[in-house]
Amino acid sequence: MRAEAKREYVEYVTGAMPSLRRLAYILCGDEHRADDLVQQAITKLYVKWQRIRDVEHLDQYVRTMVVRGFIDERRRTWFRVGLTAEPPDAPDPRSAAAERVEEAVVLRAALARVPRRQRAVLVLRFLCDLPVDEVAAMLDCSPGTVKSQTARGLATLRRYVEEAEPAEMRRGR
Repeated sequence: MRAEAKREYVEYVTGAMPSLRRLAYILCGDEHRADDLVQQAITKLYVKWQRIRDVEHLDQYVRTMVVRGFIDERRRTWFRVGLTAEPPDAPDPRSAAAERVEEAVVLRAALARVPRRQRAVLVLRFLCDLPVDEVAAMLDCSPGTVKSQTARGLATLRRYVEEAEPAEMRRGR
């Protein structure tokens, strides 16, 4: 790769890295797996950089690489090993910030149980705020499939959140 192309690549990746890591983390819920997904995507990007650096929607292209890497991740043998990180320290249960953290933990745990394609659709639609057509293009499916996966994913997420919420939280609604 020529020096100018390499500089452009480094600039692009440096600027895109925070949003790619955030997307990958939201999808998989694990910092280390998120880093692996991003590393895989930017490595593929490096190999293809000469051909695709002038693509009109480069950010969308790279996000698609991360999302497809996440969806295809289960096919890899190493994924079945089942290594987990230490659970985080419990927050002070009396603070309002602790309640928000608890809600976020419940939501993340519920999102982790949602099937991978539905999870990808929910993250892309609601957290990345992408339109249906763009999500359909990223996932190589029809807009109708995105809509049905969104509806099913929301229903599944809602069910898992309700199962995980303590009884006093449900009574407060």
